[in-house]
Amino acid sequence: MEKTDKRSSILEAAEKLFCELGYEGTSTRQIAKEAGANMAMINYYFGSKEGVFMEVMDGRIEGFKEQLTSISNDNLSGMEKLLKVVEDYTGRILENHAFHKMMHRELSLTQRPEMFVRIKNSMAENRLVIEQIINDGIKDGSFRQVDVRMLIATLMGTISYVAISPSKITSGTNLDINNTEDRKIITDRLIKHLKDLITIYLTPKNDTKTN
Repeated sequence: MEKTDKRSSILEAAEKLFCELGYEGTSTRQIAKEAGANMAMINYYFGSKEGVFMEVMDGRIEGFKEQLTSISNDNLSGMEKLLKVVEDYTGRILENHAFHKMMHRELSLTQRPEMFVRIKNSMAENRLVIEQIINDGIKDGSFRQVDVRMLIATLMGTISYVAISPSKITSGTNLDINNTEDRKIITDRLIKHLKDLITIYLTPKNDTKTN
């Protein structure tokens, strides 16, 4: 149990430092100090700083994949599934907006191509689950025919935009994404916007006229 706790402590410390200082600005020595561990433990569990970083990234990506798979397997309509995906993903990203910024910073760099490819491939797997939900809805007639990947890019891009540059929507207010209560207001606002967009955009036109 103690070994498991120490491993978790290293990952928590590493994520905190990566978010604050970036990958390049964080050293294994700093991670060890923050976690109350020693360098040998980091080498034993992860092999290197890159190993720690990838473990942090894999944990986040895999966690979302489990959420997606669970939603996809639920006995819900296509619209209910997609709205739930958006709600869960928005909450997840804005709750961890500092991590999201750090991840996108890493994806914009080319110094570590193996890391870049691994992250992109993992994210692509998650995107395919969302694609399947939308394609199934189109196939059964509950969604109108749309460019699925452009829709996903619109949804994910909007969420990332708010997470990375919250001031673009909070300008002129006192809302601060780092404040828990304010972040909930921003999150709820974003979820409502995206749900409205999805419902209006995907509902077949005949259904819209009927309603």
